[in-house]
Amino acid sequence: MAHGMEFSTIRLIGLSLAVLSQGYLFIRIRRAIKSMSGPGLFKSGAVVLVGVTILLLFAVNRYIMFHQITWAHPPIAAQLFLFYLPAVWSFGSIVSALALFIFEFAGGLGRAIFRIFRSTGRKELSPVNPARRHFLQVGLGGLAAAPFVLCGYGAVYTRKAFEVRELALSFGHSLRVVQLTDIHAGIYMTREEIGQLTDRVIALQPDLFVLTGDYISNSMEFLPGCLEEMARVRAPYGTFAALGNHEHWYGELSRIQAVFSQCRIPLLVNAHQVVHSGQGAFAVAGIDDLRAGHPDLEAALHGLDSHVPVLLLSHRPEVFPRAAAHGIRLTLAGHYHGGQVKLSLPSGDISPAHLVTPYPEGLYRLNASCLYVSCGIGTTFTPVRFNVPPEITLINLSV
Repeated sequence: MAHGMEFSTIRLIGLSLAVLSQGYLFIRIRRAIKSMSGPGLFKSGAVVLVGVTILLLFAVNRYIMFHQITWAHPPIAAQLFLFYLPAVWSFGSIVSALALFIFEFAGGLGRAIFRIFRSTGRKELSPVNPARRHFLQVGLGGLAAAPFVLCGYGAVYTRKAFEVRELALSFGHSLRVVQLTDIHAGIYMTREEIGQLTDRVIALQPDLFVLTGDYISNSMEFLPGCLEEMARVRAPYGTFAALGNHEHWYGELSRIQAVFSQCRIPLLVNAHQVVHSGQGAFAVAGIDDLRAGHPDLEAALHGLDSHVPVLLLSHRPEVFPRAAAHGIRLTLAGHYHGGQVKLSLPSGDISPAHLVTPYPEGLYRLNASCLYVSCGIGTTFTPVRFNVPPEITLINLSV
């Protein structure tokens, strides 16, 4: 797959699929309603109701995706009907429509082959009996419903099932580092949930706590609460942070820096800080977002002794080859959420992240340098996670 595909292209493809899937599902549902027995007026009303419902669900989800929603504490009913139901419908409808289209295409192909065989005089092929047709219709209904069930599960359960991923790497210092990334505080990641996440981090007793961007989803209103929770972590060697693209999209740098300063979390924007331990000195460096910001790796490393091990924080992982060329021991990144929705096949994993980057998730090595890309905590565009649980990363560094 081409790793060079722009995210804007992926988003356009996704939007196109979403629009087409709404129309296709409406046609299929309309066809099913018209084939039922009953008064014509009732069936016409049912078709109109279905069309209006689909339009509303799709429109509400698109509004939420592209507008700043600052409702910090919505009641459960609002969360369910205004936020989660439209999101599950919009994402599930794409998968459902694709599954039904493939099934319909395969069925049409099968019927064409059947007609060809029948026209050649072969008698061994018999028409489908009513019982078998009913069985296929029931199976088709299950096929259409399954994506919505899976998406609902991914939105309600999987996105909250935080998983601690632990790995061991050589760094030149013995350190217990915890990384969080892509929290995306907002309507799908409340302060209460962030507080529970923070409690998990505190229980891991990190020596160093690092944050690699995208603290908010689509509104600056959620940044103070998010960082106040992060500030509860008291690591002996401190907490350090880098910016992500969402901070640039929805905030101003001066205001963002002010919030970090109020919460006493050092924000490294093309800068570094040397940390002294009983084993000597090491440095934590951070660069601005590679696309939305103004990254400058050379500025971030300026003045550092080449013998001091460096841990680099970068929201996006594509800086890795340059970081390795500078001899940086370890780069920590996120941004891609591991694809957020991933299929694991014998031939390899498939997800949106695998289409746009050679570093979708996990550990990568280049000479003596390592890159770790976390799957992150929150979600974006849809609250659904499938086969990519939210991740708290624990890295045990050794000499």
